[in-house]
Amino acid sequence: MDADPTATDDVATAAAATDDVAPVVAAADDSATDDVTRTIAAIGPRLRALRLGRGLTLDALATATGISVSTLSRLESGHRRPALDLLIPLARAHRVALDHLIAAPATGDPRVHLRPRHRDSGSVLVPLTQYPGRVQVFKQVLAPREPRLVSHAGYEWLYVLAGDLRLLVGDRAYTLHPGEAAEFDTAEPHWFGPVGAEAVEILHLYGPHGDQAVLRTAAAPG
Repeated sequence: MDADPTATDDVATAAAATDDVAPVVAAADDSATDDVTRTIAAIGPRLRALRLGRGLTLDALATATGISVSTLSRLESGHRRPALDLLIPLARAHRVALDHLIAAPATGDPRVHLRPRHRDSGSVLVPLTQYPGRVQVFKQVLAPREPRLVSHAGYEWLYVLAGDLRLLVGDRAYTLHPGEAAEFDTAEPHWFGPVGAEAVEILHLYGPHGDQAVLRTAAAPG
């Protein structure tokens, strides 16, 4: 039986198509691998910059996370591969989202792509800064909740946008109305939330100890 020349042509065409696609697929795979490698390599320097920006020593961070000083040092230098069981406690200690540790925001676009975080209590937290630095900025809608004093290292600044805010600092209580602001050292036990049954909307700045919001006013005319 004679071979079907059409079938032979089809096989040749398919082989040629495979030859054309293979380099493209290989190049795509290489590109993806390079992207992963670059992302992983950037995590260590980002961790170090975040720690130094917050004024933390390796010893202090080790105490906060339960990760040994040697492991933290190797992570920052790139000699230890960053795994989730290491990055999760680091993100919690720095009070940042996990994706902030893994990937920096795209350069060239100054816009912040807002990602509201909804809480079970009905409150909403909207981060307004796209990379963890010395000071983080949030917009918050706080639903009614029971007061529970907490304390931690840092400094906070609050500005009321809408509603009335109740602020407890130590044994002192304050009520802030729209347009009013407050700042305090978070090492002192504190709590803030709505005064009554209605939610309150605030602008919330948080930074490491020693960082305070600087309010600038226009100079008086001479």
